[in-house]
Amino acid sequence: MLFALTTQELMERPDLWEAVHRLRYRIFVEEMGWTDLDRPDQLEIDQFDHDEAQHHLVIRNGELAGYQRMLPTTRPHLLTDVLSDLCEGPSPSGPNVWELTRYAVAPGFRDGKRGVSTVGTELIAGFVEWGLKRNVNQVIIEFEPMWVLRALQLHFLAKPLGYQRTYGNQQVVATLLTFTEHTLDIVRARRNHFLPVLNRGYPGLLGLKQAS
Repeated sequence: MLFALTTQELMERPDLWEAVHRLRYRIFVEEMGWTDLDRPDQLEIDQFDHDEAQHHLVIRNGELAGYQRMLPTTRPHLLTDVLSDLCEGPSPSGPNVWELTRYAVAPGFRDGKRGVSTVGTELIAGFVEWGLKRNVNQVIIEFEPMWVLRALQLHFLAKPLGYQRTYGNQQVVATLLTFTEHTLDIVRARRNHFLPVLNRGYPGLLGLKQAS
């Protein structure tokens, strides 16, 4: 199941807070080479972990298996304040448009074909479910160019917002993804899992292990 927490709710659960930021450090600093995010404590924390951010966590067997963060575009976000060179022209914004950032699957849970794990597809289904419940039908995401085709295959309408750039050891392109209930049906069919993934409760604190 996928848990959606506000920043305040995440901070009230210290084990989850640390696990999230250690996973982000491992993926974005150690794997992707985003050295600007390096910190001595090996926690990846930035100015966008604010009170309006939404944190999506997938927990499997007491371990943080996947994570992504949603940011409103009605205030400064990554594309406007950090990665602005990825966007040609005005950045899309509005209450129906959020930015999906820090998408990460822990190494021990990368079990899928073509680079998409079952945890990864759960995160995808999760943000579509989360958005449709809140009248959000578009997300901005900065990812590798190959993901544009994968998004189209899942019946997102994918619109690149600019040219690809190099960050760390990755090529990245900013893309606007538009989705509908039909998109959710396709994602669920590809997962062969048709029940909602969003959990209305909160993950337990005890026994949470660090991602492997």
